[in-house]
Amino acid sequence: MVKSIYRKFCRIELWVAAALLMAIATLVFVSAIARTLRHPLNWTVDFSMFLFAWLVFLGGDIVVRETELISVNIFQNWLSPPRRKVLQAVFLVLMIAFLAVLVRYGVPLLLDNWKRQFQTMELSYSWCTLAVPVGSVLMIISCGIRLYKLLCPRPGSGKGQ
Repeated sequence: MVKSIYRKFCRIELWVAAALLMAIATLVFVSAIARTLRHPLNWTVDFSMFLFAWLVFLGGDIVVRETELISVNIFQNWLSPPRRKVLQAVFLVLMIAFLAVLVRYGVPLLLDNWKRQFQTMELSYSWCTLAVPVGSVLMIISCGIRLYKLLCPRPGSGKGQ
């Protein structure tokens, strides 16, 4: 049941990231057209920045979950499979540690920005900085799942990934 919920969450996250990318592209295009027509839409810059912050961290989670984000293939190819596995585990542990630091400092950043507003919108800047701890927690979960699959492969799963 948890796997099913997580799979649905991952699909939703992918759709949200795609929608954010399309919205950013649309906003930038509309803003450029409006500026050309001498009727600039100043709020589009702030709103695009807000959407971009969320896209970076949601997209980061998607990349961590679905690809080899950090990999030194030339070096890894020289190693035996057991040592390659150890190196991959070390990379994942280092990523988790780095992401934990982002969560640790992202939450105070979020709280410090609560009263700060975007220049052109009546929206707290905290909604933008919230992407840092939320996205980092999602990436920690994805790294944890990858680390578990690496260290505890299921029988018949091949590489353990």
